Amino acid sequence: MQSGRAKVLVVEDEVSIRKFIAVNLHRNDFEVLEAGDGETALEIAESCLPDVVVLDVMLPSMDGFEVCMQIRQRMPQAVIIMLTARGEDMDKIMGLELGADDYMVKPFNPLELIARIRANLRKVPRHSPAKGNCLFFQQLMLDLEGQRFYKNGREIELTPTEFAIMKVLLSNPGKAFSRNEIMNSVWGRDYFGDLKTVDVHIRRIREKLEDDPSAPRWIETVWGVGYRLGGGERF
Repeated sequence: MQSGRAKVLVVEDEVSIRKFIAVNLHRNDFEVLEAGDGETALEIAESCLPDVVVLDVMLPSMDGFEVCMQIRQRMPQAVIIMLTARGEDMDKIMGLELGADDYMVKPFNPLELIARIRANLRKVPRHSPAKGNCLFFQQLMLDLEGQRFYKNGREIELTPTEFAIMKVLLSNPGKAFSRNEIMNSVWGRDYFGDLKTVDVHIRRIREKLEDDPSAPRWIETVWGVGYRLGGGERF
C-alpha cells in the first residue's frame, strides 16, 4: 500500500449514494476518488492507483463485474469491495469469483463499510517487512517483502486476500484451519461475514495453484473442519 492516507475509489452511478459514501470516507480520513460509470472508473484507477475500490454491481454501459475483472487484471494489489442488492447471492459469488475481496449488501451502515475497508487494508502492509522474510514449503515460496507467491520458481499472481490466506496456510503446513480461523486471521476478529467467502477464495487460489483444481493436492479440504496445506506435488 502507498504511504499516507489510503486512497479509495467509489464507483456508483447513483449520485446521492456515491456522495453519502464519499462524505463518510472523508470523515474517517480516507482520500476519496469518485466515478459514476465503469469507463471513468477504469481511467481513474489507471491514473490514480487507488488502494481500495468500492464498486457497485449495477452500472450503466459496463457493469461492475466487468470493471472488477479489468481492475483486478491491471491492479492485482488493489482491494475491491463490491456493492450488491439485498438477497442477490449470485452477485456476491460472481464478484468474488472475478477477483473481488469482499462485498457489502445494500442498504448498509456506512460505519460497517469503513470497518470492512480497514479490515481488508490490514492484509496489505503499509511498509515492507524485514528483508528475506519468506515462507517456504516444498516447491512453494511466499515472499512477504515483495508480496509475491511462487511455485517451482514461477510467480503466481494473487489478490491481497488470496495472498493473506496463503500466508495463513503456509505458516503451518499440515495443520487443518477452520473457516472461522482463516476468516479471523485474514479479515480480523471484528469482521462478521459469510464463511462461504472463504470457500470462494480458496477455489480461486486452487485454480491458480493446482494442476487439477477438481482434485487439489496442495490445498486439501478437511471435511467438517476447513482446509490445510497438504503434500502438493510428488517429487
